[in-house]
Amino acid sequence: MKKFIPILKKSRLFAGVGAEDITSMLSCLDARLHSYKKGENVLRQGEHISDIMVLVSGELHVQRDDYWGNRSIVNRITVGEMFGEAYIAPESGALLNDVVAIEDSNVIFFDVRRIMTVCSSACKFHSTVVQNLFFSISEKTKNLVLKLGHLSKRTTREKLISYLSEEAKRNNSPSFVIPFNRQQLADFLSVDRSAMSNELCKMRDEGLLEFEKNHFRLL
Repeated sequence: MKKFIPILKKSRLFAGVGAEDITSMLSCLDARLHSYKKGENVLRQGEHISDIMVLVSGELHVQRDDYWGNRSIVNRITVGEMFGEAYIAPESGALLNDVVAIEDSNVIFFDVRRIMTVCSSACKFHSTVVQNLFFSISEKTKNLVLKLGHLSKRTTREKLISYLSEEAKRNNSPSFVIPFNRQQLADFLSVDRSAMSNELCKMRDEGLLEFEKNHFRLL
């Protein structure tokens, strides 16, 4: 697990905490490393959890399938990101979504009770971790609001324009690479893949954008 200390140091959860202090806190926070193969579930809808997790290698998708198998991608989790914090309250209930490994991945689990309760050894940076957790929840809420903004658009074109405009702002450039393939983008925006692909071609023909696979340039 120690080889992932540099990743944890860059994560939001351990922002401002030194590598040596993180190492000493692993036992305090009951850290456990789990590995997952591509396509394997990290968490399943309906489960109850008592951990906060940090992805230290690979990539995960938070997704939900309806009764007929239609998939919606709720979020993408990249290396260094924390997840599971939405369920830290005692009455949070069961998970609403699946968390699936998009490629071979490693995840470190931390007991949320150990994080929220100051340990007997009074770790110097424990309060910093609690503060980071609060700030992370705030950031996640902001990102959720952004996504709801995309999904609130009525047409496929409006959803694409909303999402691609936000990506251009985030990258501070009209040229950028999105983290989704076509099917994943359709699932993320809750639109039909064929209809979305047709709309992208129309937008390209109208001179609104250029694209090659997942690389886009807004004109």
